Amino acid sequence: MTEKDREDRIRQMGFNVAIDGPAGAGKSTIAKAVAKELNLIYVDTGAMYRAVALYMLREGVDLADREKVIDKCPEAKVTIRYQDGIQVVFLNGEDVNAFLRTEEVGEAASVISPIPQVRRNMVALQKSLAAESDCIMDGRDIGTCVLPDAQLKIYLTASSDVRARRRYDELAAKGESCDFQKIKADIEDRDHRDMHREESPLRQAEDAVVVDTSDMAVEEVIAAVIGLCRSAR
Repeated sequence: MTEKDREDRIRQMGFNVAIDGPAGAGKSTIAKAVAKELNLIYVDTGAMYRAVALYMLREGVDLADREKVIDKCPEAKVTIRYQDGIQVVFLNGEDVNAFLRTEEVGEAASVISPIPQVRRNMVALQKSLAAESDCIMDGRDIGTCVLPDAQLKIYLTASSDVRARRRYDELAAKGESCDFQKIKADIEDRDHRDMHREESPLRQAEDAVVVDTSDMAVEEVIAAVIGLCRSAR
């Protein structure tokens, strides 16, 4: 693609913001708030992978059996609709939003998401959503793979200690039993898988703005990202 072709393609796009970063960095929280403030569509790519993972769990698929996951993948039909600006994920016609945020589903999604056949299906869906609207999209490979021409790319991160503490507090607030050291170990294990997977590993895009949220309040991060969006628009 020539530079002129790339410029023409960008002009035809809506306003797209790509947010990448490791698990627990606050991507979804920040993206939702910014989308609401700036009237953007929020595309939660992680929820799409979680929907596929939910299907595999329901079907009793051994996630360590890569070939079995690949065989079952075409059966998991994931579609997205927006109701009052909220993303609703449908799995084979069923609204599954309420089932996507458990630890079990999150871990399963981390295992299956590196599989190329899974990623290709989801990336195609993500690209089509971005082409249809002004949106903010978060994930692991948005700025590097899904939206390489996004007008703004942000790499949102935080230390593993901070991310584990946030997750611990979130689970404790729900009254769920949890172990801080296990949560931290799980996060670090997920980081390693995400950064070393064969297909579209987690990495910072060369032109991304790094926002380290370790010592920032949520409100401060939201304000910073809104400022970056307004400057890029």
